[in-house]
Amino acid sequence: RKNTKRVPSFRKLLRTSQIKLDNKLKNKQYKQKSAAKKYRKEQKKLREAVRDAISRKPFPLEECKKKQVAGKWEEKEEEVALPLDMMDEDDLQLMEDLAQKASFLTRDLSSNEPVHIKKRKHESVIEKYEKVPRRLQTEPEKELIHLLPIKDKSGIIPQAVEKPVLNVAHDEEEDAEEVEEAEDTNEEPLPILTPEEMAAQRRQKLQERKMHIAALASAILSEPDNNMKKLKELRAMLMEQDPNVAVIVRKLVMVSLMEIFKDIVPSYKIRPLTEAEKATKVKKETQKLREFEEGLVSQYKFYLENLEQTIKDWKQRKLKKSNVISLKAYKGLAEVAVKCLCELLVALPHFNFHNNIIVLIVPLMNDPSKMISELCVEAVKKLFKQDKLGYASLGVVKVISGLVRGRNYDVRPEVLKVFLHLRIKEVELQKDSEDIAPKKKFMTYKEKRKNLSRMQRKWRKAEEKLERELLEAEASESKEKKLKLHTETLNIVFVTYFRILKKAQKSPLLPAVLEGLAKFAHLINVEFFDDLLIVLHSLIASGDLSYRESLHCILSAFHILSGQGDVLNIDPMKFYTHLYKTLFSLHAGGTNEDIGIVLQCLDVMFAKRRKQVSQQRALAFLKRLSILALHVLPNSSIGILATNRIFMQTFPRMDLLLDNESQGSGIYLPELEEPEHCNAQNTALWELHLLQRHYHPTVQKFASHLIAGAPTEGSGALPLDLSQRSAAELFETYCMKEMTFNPPVASATPGRKDTFLQMGSFVDEELIKQLQEHINKTVAHIPLDFAKHLKESSLA
Repeated sequence: RKNTKRVPSFRKLLRTSQIKLDNKLKNKQYKQKSAAKKYRKEQKKLREAVRDAISRKPFPLEECKKKQVAGKWEEKEEEVALPLDMMDEDDLQLMEDLAQKASFLTRDLSSNEPVHIKKRKHESVIEKYEKVPRRLQTEPEKELIHLLPIKDKSGIIPQAVEKPVLNVAHDEEEDAEEVEEAEDTNEEPLPILTPEEMAAQRRQKLQERKMHIAALASAILSEPDNNMKKLKELRAMLMEQDPNVAVIVRKLVMVSLMEIFKDIVPSYKIRPLTEAEKATKVKKETQKLREFEEGLVSQYKFYLENLEQTIKDWKQRKLKKSNVISLKAYKGLAEVAVKCLCELLVALPHFNFHNNIIVLIVPLMNDPSKMISELCVEAVKKLFKQDKLGYASLGVVKVISGLVRGRNYDVRPEVLKVFLHLRIKEVELQKDSEDIAPKKKFMTYKEKRKNLSRMQRKWRKAEEKLERELLEAEASESKEKKLKLHTETLNIVFVTYFRILKKAQKSPLLPAVLEGLAKFAHLINVEFFDDLLIVLHSLIASGDLSYRESLHCILSAFHILSGQGDVLNIDPMKFYTHLYKTLFSLHAGGTNEDIGIVLQCLDVMFAKRRKQVSQQRALAFLKRLSILALHVLPNSSIGILATNRIFMQTFPRMDLLLDNESQGSGIYLPELEEPEHCNAQNTALWELHLLQRHYHPTVQKFASHLIAGAPTEGSGALPLDLSQRSAAELFETYCMKEMTFNPPVASATPGRKDTFLQMGSFVDEELIKQLQEHINKTVAHIPLDFAKHLKESSLA
């Protein structure tokens, strides 16, 4: 029967499915692997055989075993056996030769077994292996690479090239030989170097590493998309193994990679490609950009993992197996790693893995090491100040809230104080909702059909499409989105604050909480105002707070009442009383920063609530502030006098205190803690006359201005640079932290100094002559005999 099966043509081979080709390739690879596996097994057996033969002890020749045989055989043997003298010389020679062989001596000639049966039993493993027939190792099949076919007159001629398979065993042997050679070279004793030579060798190695790092960094910065391998090589230098230069090289590589990533990272977040995007064909430029982005993200991820591992090893006091770096050096490496993470946190808030950096940095804000804690706190503050959108701030606030709750409120106050640097507008939420611009409203299909013609609908459709694309392409975030992020951030902040007020009132975090409430209190929901004011008053009344913490409580309460709290019918008289009582407890020395909080409280309590303040209360505070101005530093005095100026200009009949005549009954009681009942109208501001002689010229100007009645114009008015500034600004401007006066104090007149230096105006001429003679006379040094004088005095 004729075989009708044809050889498949080349075109048919080209049409073969990819699955079949993959299966063929897998089968071929499986055959090659099985052949290599079989060869390795044979080699293993040979090695075991050689090892067994070496370890086995040589055994003695077997003793002759005689078996009992029938008497017939003995008789026959005797009959057959001939004496030696009757045998030929040739037979004797043969017997002697056979006697030299062990098999001839040990074999039992009377047995019926074959001759070589016992020999086979005692053969060694090596001899068995040697008798196994050799098999030549078949060469593995070579893979064919199909090329483009050639067409001639006879038809299509397929073209193919053999792709040789790498000999794995040969490569393994070469690797083993290289390892042996390396071991031989390592066994050579190293020359002993002097300390000077070792230092010079270390400097040379360090210089070489620096040059290599610089070359790699410059090449990466010049062409980032073409030098991803060099970036990988530079990152591999983070695992420097030379113990002489390992610490410095790793630090240099950390900082270099940080600067490189800050320069080459794009201004957008790189997302992973989907399967559909990977399958589609794209241009060469697009494919090149994709490969660069993928490589950049992977190298950035590995770099961050290295920094994280360095910090973890230092925290856990782990020592690597290689022992290249000591535990003491790990602290320096960890500090550099933290600095790099802080820089990346601030510089790349938009890029990938930013949330991972936040999770690393925030717990380090509570680190026992002061340096690392300050680094992380400053980095978070910078991030809050420059975050315009609010995404990064929201992520940091979430992690801080979880950290405080997870540590059971046992964290450093600086962790919560960073909330004060949040970039959130201090405006009312109602105004925010009014200021939001209305969205662009597009017409529905029914409205278009009703109001527009067909051509108008077509044009309107194109315009709407263009407007949507423009809205999507806008880089600036809408006010509504910003407000939503800010609201969510503040909610988390307030939840953290309220938890501490409720569960940890005696915690050292309370001052930071009160300070934060004082700043953001006007943004709290109105529903919480009553409860919050009750909590603040109970904290003040408990007496457990310091005066600074109580000032923050007062400031928080009045911020609440000055914002949306205007609608509440609450009399905050108890807060006025507490502030009045606290004024004489303020620190008057170099740490007079609490005066700034007092000035803020007075501004909120009097200037913004002038209609709710009585005249008696204003007069009492004016008198007590004037007394306080005598005892504090110049910048505090200027701030207090500026507040008194606002009092005199805001409230009527404040000039009563500039007159000596008393108003009404009673006398002034300065020690009374109730401002409404201290009879402040029956006293005078005599402190202003003392402040007129103050050594600071600005204090003198303010005192003279207040004595004149605080006029807004005329000879007694203040200059513009002083009158247009608030009390808090003047307090900061004339601060004396640097131990310098602002403006500088005028020195004494030089004329008086000259007169004091002239000796003649005080001493007579005769006395001057005697003094000159005494000075010019040479004094002879005569040794004193104290014993002689003592004898003379005793005789006398």
